[in-house]
Amino acid sequence: MNTRERFQAVMKFQPFDRLPLVEWASWWSQTLDRWHSEGLPANVTDRYDLYQHFGLDIYWQDWIAPRIPPAPVHGASVIQSVDEYRKIRTTLFPEHTIDKQRWETWAAVQQRGNAVLWFTLNGFFWFPRQLLGIEPHLYSFYDQPELLHEMNTDLAKWNLRIIEDICSVCTPDFMTFAEDLSYNNGPMLSQVQFDEFLKPYYAQLIPLLKRHNIIPIVDSDGDVTMPAPWFEAAGIEGILPLERQAGVDIAKLRTEYPHLKFIGHFDKLTMHRGEAAMRTEFERLLPTAVAGGFLISCDHQTPPGVSYQDYQLYLKLFHEYATEAGRQSQLRASSGNHRASRAIR
Repeated sequence: MNTRERFQAVMKFQPFDRLPLVEWASWWSQTLDRWHSEGLPANVTDRYDLYQHFGLDIYWQDWIAPRIPPAPVHGASVIQSVDEYRKIRTTLFPEHTIDKQRWETWAAVQQRGNAVLWFTLNGFFWFPRQLLGIEPHLYSFYDQPELLHEMNTDLAKWNLRIIEDICSVCTPDFMTFAEDLSYNNGPMLSQVQFDEFLKPYYAQLIPLLKRHNIIPIVDSDGDVTMPAPWFEAAGIEGILPLERQAGVDIAKLRTEYPHLKFIGHFDKLTMHRGEAAMRTEFERLLPTAVAGGFLISCDHQTPPGVSYQDYQLYLKLFHEYATEAGRQSQLRASSGNHRASRAIR
């Protein structure tokens, strides 16, 4: 299988030759600084150069976001009122949404099967939080509901244009909504708030994505166990990165949501603890991966506590278990076909 065929097979719960070797996120700069001091060539700095260096599958991502003015400090407010929002609105949503030349270049490689293409849009929790600031945003569900709806109405219109512009060039394989609406103990809003302030805007975008056969996935850190059915009911087809330290359990999620797709979930906190710890983690993930619909990847960016040697060992083990998952996937398919042929006879 080539890179794209392999991705499509896994996501369609079909037999595959091996798991994709994926890093869905780029690496922390502090991690790369350490690795450059430990043997990573100095000229290997770009995310996609790193993919090539480490022998990973090529998954090209384009994150197309509104132009948010800088906050005075991280998490602080950029605007506080509807008047302030309307004052800067014309600067937020640029007329030219995508780098068409980049997408044309990527599309040519995708069509040969040598890359998976995906894009990220700011979601309907993420975008208001960027403008209002972390704490004021949470109050705004009660104090400024009209402003939230106005913001997300504008964002949905712009995101629709982005999707159409990309699809005029090619069909990406999947996309993600950047949300980060959970923390370690669960979601930061209720289902009632989700259904009022987010779901109607997903409903405007997801039918278009599905018409183009683009898999919509939500990107939310923290414990996504509780909001998983909310996302599914809204038409979202997958979740990443399934952070283990937040208590997420892939086996439980797969049992409860057999049709959702998942990316991530390899506990990054095992990556500096040696081969036995990493093998135990791969063994935990293997049964779910074999059944399909799940791309193993680091459950967030590889932390700087992981040495260059640690990461090379991780990749060695990843290759081993990716191959084993493919072997078991083929056996399952062969066994299923054998049983079906016997039933027909």
